[in-house]
Amino acid sequence: MVRNKKIGWLILLWFVFGLLVGGLYVHKVSALSDKTYEKLRIFTEVLDIVKKNYVEEVKTEDLISGAIEGMLNSLDPHSAYLTPEMYRELQVETKGSFGGLGIEIGIKEGILTVIAPIEDTPAYRAGIKAGDKILKIEGEPTKGLSLMECVKRLRGPKGTKVTITIMREGFAKPKDFTIMRDIIKIKSVKFKTLEKGYGYLRILQFQEQTSGDLKKALESLKKENPEGINGLVLDLRNNPGGLLDQAVKVADLFLDHGVIVTIKGRGDQEKMTFKAHKEGTLPPWPVVILVNQGSASASEIVAGALQDYGRAVILGTRTFGKGSVQTIIPLEDGSGIRLTTALYYTPSGRSIQDEGIHPDIPLLAKEVPHGKIKKGLKRDPQLSRALEHLKGLCIFQKFLKSEVR
Repeated sequence: MVRNKKIGWLILLWFVFGLLVGGLYVHKVSALSDKTYEKLRIFTEVLDIVKKNYVEEVKTEDLISGAIEGMLNSLDPHSAYLTPEMYRELQVETKGSFGGLGIEIGIKEGILTVIAPIEDTPAYRAGIKAGDKILKIEGEPTKGLSLMECVKRLRGPKGTKVTITIMREGFAKPKDFTIMRDIIKIKSVKFKTLEKGYGYLRILQFQEQTSGDLKKALESLKKENPEGINGLVLDLRNNPGGLLDQAVKVADLFLDHGVIVTIKGRGDQEKMTFKAHKEGTLPPWPVVILVNQGSASASEIVAGALQDYGRAVILGTRTFGKGSVQTIIPLEDGSGIRLTTALYYTPSGRSIQDEGIHPDIPLLAKEVPHGKIKKGLKRDPQLSRALEHLKGLCIFQKFLKSEVR
């Protein structure tokens, strides 16, 4: 009996203690949330005023969608609200149901900017270049539009045309380009032998099979050069990026240890590190990487990692500076949000975002030639410079080996 009373008192004391602590905790949470609830109250008040007093009748759902869109647009150029229609388009895009121009775009300094035209696409053939400012789409100004809204306006069925107004360095005034949309099919890797013993690899975009295609290209280069490969030029110019895992696998081919890239989110726990492995590493051939302002995202990860370890010499112009990670989050009504959730960091801890990768050897910002790569050396002064530097690296490497002996 006495034992039961003691247990009863203990339970009562624990319950009271729980109420006190829980009360303090609830009060703390409420205090933290009061300001948020106050702002939400003001939001509903404004919503009501607009609905009752605006000069024209407006739908509540349109006002709320506009508010959500404005909220996400205020964060950064890459975060966006996706209406149910835009979210559906995003999901079917990879199935080839929608045509496009073949350009990667982004918002830079508040202006819709071409990150890179993708080779062998309508935009590339029309002469669109990295760094072009898209001022209008079909006569409508792009200023104030979200990135996803611009993507939606550029996209359309195969065979239809779209006119974009471009401003470019060297233009006296904006110029219209009318381009016919097409289904974009990209060959990820191109290659050739520049001179005996010197290979050229070009990655146009990081897709699902890029690392595998690169290995096949290397095997072909070995067959073309039976006496051995002396060095490689890796061309990442006008490569707008693509899949992170493929960028990691490509960098892993050239590195035998260490961190390739780190992805850091909001908290300490939201951190991912990708490392290189010794197995499968290529021979230590000298490597020169070509980059320009159209090199972004995944290409910046590869260039940054090889630069940090001194595994390659970076030659060209400063890259675009797209070093953020976007996550697509579906919502209950079929819409979704595209939210920046993390940033990329090179092995030395450099943030790629906005800064980009600075070349070891800066070159003039001349466009990549529109001719085929088999005519590249005559028509591409940057590639000629890359080959010159590669030969110099090879001579230096042989000199070091002879000194060691």
